[in-house]
Amino acid sequence: MLTVLWQGLRDLISLSPCPRCRRALTTSDPAASLCSDCQHDLQLSRAGLQGHRPLSWWALGWYDGELRRLLLQLRPQPRPELIEALGEQLSRRLACNLSWQEQIGGASPVLVPIPSWKRRSNPLPQRLSQALLKQLGGQEHPLLLQRSRATVGQHHLNRALRQSNQAGSFAVQVPAPRQAAPVVLVDDILTSGATASAAAMALEQQGWTVAGLLCLARTPQRRSSQPWAMV
Repeated sequence: MLTVLWQGLRDLISLSPCPRCRRALTTSDPAASLCSDCQHDLQLSRAGLQGHRPLSWWALGWYDGELRRLLLQLRPQPRPELIEALGEQLSRRLACNLSWQEQIGGASPVLVPIPSWKRRSNPLPQRLSQALLKQLGGQEHPLLLQRSRATVGQHHLNRALRQSNQAGSFAVQVPAPRQAAPVVLVDDILTSGATASAAAMALEQQGWTVAGLLCLARTPQRRSSQPWAMV
């Protein structure tokens, strides 16, 4: 009896709290960075989401419900430990994803966060990139991709207008070296894919191979004018 009580007390002390709800992680969540209740509450896909339009992409869940509310909160008030936990959850799903393994070809990718043109830029892409770097290895190149001009907000634009808005909005100053590792773009949300496509085009014009995009959430089809398909 004393042994069982001591084991329970030791687990309570040694396990870190969930960075979202602050409740202690239990032995039923081995090495988890988010407790099972929070994963369920955020509706994180057990195997992750993936698709191939307009480029290959992998996401942690749908941009809806509690996950949408959480990301909207993290933009103005980022919580590093929570962003890192979400990155850990995404990388864990990638480790079991054959499409991801095939796309990067066993190489350690170059992670490139998509920059914002706003003065108060969205901090999530770069922070997510740093969190994924710890899990996936490879290298981060945050300055490889830069904004070449301002764009307007896209919330009320349709697919065609989003593509026109983003066309030519990125610049890449560093050409790809020989045998360069594949580039993986990093963003917090994928909607129509116009931003990611413009970023990928700028990189490919300088010789970089873009393997796809990693993000925390994918906008559901009903909120996006861009048709997409699950793989």
